[in-house]
Amino acid sequence: MGLRHTAFAAAFRAIGLTRADRWATGFAQGRGMILTLHHVRPWRGAGFAPNRLLEITPEFLDATLALIRAAGHDIVSLDEALERLTSFRPGRFFVALTFDDGYRDNLDHAWPVLAKHDAPWTLFLTPGFADRTARLWWLELEEAVRALPRFSVELPEGGFSARAGTQAEKQLAFEQLYWRLRKQPEAILLSVISGLARQAGVDAPGLVERECLPWETLRALAGAPGVTLGAHTLSHPMLAKHPPEDARREIVESKARLEAELGAPVRHFAYPVGDPTSAGPREFQMAAQAGFASGLTTRPGHLFEPHARHLHALPRVSLNGLHQSEDAVRALLSGLPFLLWNRGRKVNVE
Repeated sequence: MGLRHTAFAAAFRAIGLTRADRWATGFAQGRGMILTLHHVRPWRGAGFAPNRLLEITPEFLDATLALIRAAGHDIVSLDEALERLTSFRPGRFFVALTFDDGYRDNLDHAWPVLAKHDAPWTLFLTPGFADRTARLWWLELEEAVRALPRFSVELPEGGFSARAGTQAEKQLAFEQLYWRLRKQPEAILLSVISGLARQAGVDAPGLVERECLPWETLRALAGAPGVTLGAHTLSHPMLAKHPPEDARREIVESKARLEAELGAPVRHFAYPVGDPTSAGPREFQMAAQAGFASGLTTRPGHLFEPHARHLHALPRVSLNGLHQSEDAVRALLSGLPFLLWNRGRKVNVE
């Protein structure tokens, strides 16, 4: 666990011990929040798991939903979340559940838990994953580092070499290379990871086939009770790193393709990666012009009244696989960590 996540874990414990979540709700909680999830599946116990933050267990999802209900909060669809946010009428705190990318385990392991709690949810889809043409590059990188005892790559600012013989060495090598690649143009990131994947014998299309739902299943999901399907671009790029015409095409055509395949309107959009380096004011405007009712980032925070004027730059709260505890959930629901993280700002759309 890196320093950032170690600090968050300490903050969650401190909030839990002091029960600061009780007194913080009056000024930090906002009107509601949107949770971000990715994988939900039984933990496989792998020693090297650099993408663990994107994965929670069904048991933790069950406990989280039970805690939300016990706290007297409502679990609502994304459509209802927008209605409540824009009505300006006082009401109970609400939580909307969103899942990114369209993974098979969302149906196998998350949906039964969601149905148990009568919890509506939104699944954001990337047509390229259903087509098996887009890349789960973060998983390719994980599998390559897992397979290689050492490796070297060339980057614009110089070479990068790492030993990866032990679990600890693999974790450090992954983290160092991942963040160096994230600073590069996406074409360089993809090229470097392709080279490592080939060297390690990683079947990149096979990863997508293994992890992501096919079109026939997605078509069957359209119109299912409690399920909303949203768009997540055509091929999952970090939009802000691309020219305007490419970013606009990824947004606009993802809506058109999904509506054609699913035979139903697609009203909501989630920006891939979703941090300020991946989505900003340019992308927010594009999503609005494309006709989406909302655009969801991964900028952390609760929903406050001013967000009603920024529906295409909405924050979300990650249900993080590194922090699967009751203290963490209570802290997230309080809003206090995000008010501190955002230095008192309730709205961050810059």
